[in-house]
Amino acid sequence: MRCRTPLAALAALTLPLAQVGCATSTPLESGKPLEVRAQPLPPYQVHEECVSLVPGDRLHYRFESTAPIAFNIHYHDGKVVVMPVTHERIHADDSTFTPLVAQHYCLMWEAGAQGAVVDYSLRLVHGTPR
Repeated sequence: MRCRTPLAALAALTLPLAQVGCATSTPLESGKPLEVRAQPLPPYQVHEECVSLVPGDRLHYRFESTAPIAFNIHYHDGKVVVMPVTHERIHADDSTFTPLVAQHYCLMWEAGAQGAVVDYSLRLVHGTPR
């Protein structure tokens, strides 16, 4: 058995978290679509796009996948993960999400054993001036 320093042990525990791809590097602008083509999802990996929403906002999303994937829209409330939208083994979806509470929401795609490639688009429409 190999001994680890506390820092090395923490690094080993957090390494799987580094495999989550959070793609949103610039804020999603209202009315300006975000189009992503051929986003690779290696086996059992996830990809996220996150955006802050308030009641009255609408987030239009569409995606297609080359293999069945899990998809959800979620936010964190303390230690609890709340998922207002969740789908298992889905190839495509085209819908509009309207939040009931102001939160930082993430759309998350998760591949199964065979991995997948995902095309997606997002369009945010603010309900009221901010």
